[in-house]
Amino acid sequence: MLQIFNSLTGRKEPFKPLQAGRVGIYICGDTVYDFGHMGHARSKIVFDVIVRYLRYSDYAVNFVRNITDIDDKIIRRAAEQGEPIGTFTARYIQAMHEDYDRLGILRPDHEPRATQYVPAMLELIGRLIEKEYAYVASNGDVMYAVARFEPYGRLSGKRLGDLRAGARVQVDEAKRDPLDFVLWKKAKPGEPAWPSPWGEGRPGWHIECSAMAGKLLGTHFDIHGGGLDLKFPHHENEIAQSCAASGDSFANVWMHNGFLNVDNEKMAKSLGNFFTIRDVLKWVRDAEVIRYFVLSSHYRGPINYTEQNLKQADAALERIYLALREAPLADEAPAGAATARFRAAMDDDFNTPEALAALQGVAKEINIALSAGDTDRAATLAAELRSLGAVLGVITRNAADFLRGNDVRTGDADADARIETLVAQREAARKAKDWKASDRIRDELAAQGVILEDKAGGQTVWRRG
Repeated sequence: MLQIFNSLTGRKEPFKPLQAGRVGIYICGDTVYDFGHMGHARSKIVFDVIVRYLRYSDYAVNFVRNITDIDDKIIRRAAEQGEPIGTFTARYIQAMHEDYDRLGILRPDHEPRATQYVPAMLELIGRLIEKEYAYVASNGDVMYAVARFEPYGRLSGKRLGDLRAGARVQVDEAKRDPLDFVLWKKAKPGEPAWPSPWGEGRPGWHIECSAMAGKLLGTHFDIHGGGLDLKFPHHENEIAQSCAASGDSFANVWMHNGFLNVDNEKMAKSLGNFFTIRDVLKWVRDAEVIRYFVLSSHYRGPINYTEQNLKQADAALERIYLALREAPLADEAPAGAATARFRAAMDDDFNTPEALAALQGVAKEINIALSAGDTDRAATLAAELRSLGAVLGVITRNAADFLRGNDVRTGDADADARIETLVAQREAARKAKDWKASDRIRDELAAQGVILEDKAGGQTVWRRG
């Protein structure tokens, strides 16, 4: 049975969906004011694999991932660039989709945008005011009264008294309590605004996810996820808003992926230590290398971004694709011992490092079968390997394309043609026993990072190292 670590209880628990065979899952998406960085990639790959595995396990999954397309950063950045906010956010939403598509991240079933759900937010805020969990402050903002929600802090393990004692909060005469947070911001000159019963304004950040999750999944659903940095205060505030308004339980299971660090410090735009997804995609051999790198660490722990760690992921994938290149492929992928090991790993709180180890084990078995001349077994194992890899969104390429660095969406056909020409010239030189020319061409290709492998019968195959 699938076991998931629930951040709400602090332990692994058997996963029991509210409806047999069906799963509703919501994760917090991107705030679209810039290109996505590798920290975003980690979170989205993690939950992409979780959704893929749930579907592989025969669950019907309703997956919601929102887009924040209105907030302070967006307003400020659009103004700096002299663009209307809608045009500005549309550009970065398109860039986000391009990056995630290249990483093999499946599109969610629903991708609501905050600006599309303002009426739902107003409805939710109205209910909170009616139940006295929210109030209109003297400055015109609508605030959530944190002290009114007794379980506040349960997710993060924080206590109100400790938060107040340690808070560095500027004096805000409009708040009844320094911990109260904004549900609706009164309009400022020049900012986008919507009409509301409390005057023109725009939603606070926390309310959007409560409204969108409630409308698309209901007031009680299975899984809510996101990065560890969202646990407090964002997810804590979501719980307070949603439960207070509906009287329901909101999400049963809370999942949080760990940070992606640079030099053991969280990668973040605010810290200036980030690498954009599209910049990293320019130099890795294939987008699958990024996925493999992310999945090489358990989703709950930290992962350190270094060029060396990406190269290790590349080498690990290369070993698999080298085995697949030599193996014929069977029509079917019968479940073998590797499938059992793979499922056991994934059922243990989505243990992707152990799942990848199972895939590496199959690659070794393929090589053993090929060495023994057992092509039928090699073909069966290759089919199983491909099938399991697809659950993680890796090993989806043609082996030759991967080994040649031909990411099918960005491959340089002209460069490949030039290499093929040189390989053909070298083969001709070898046949003519012109070893000097043969060695010169090999050295020329090696300088370009191209590795040649001379096979029995005189055939030469090449790959990028």
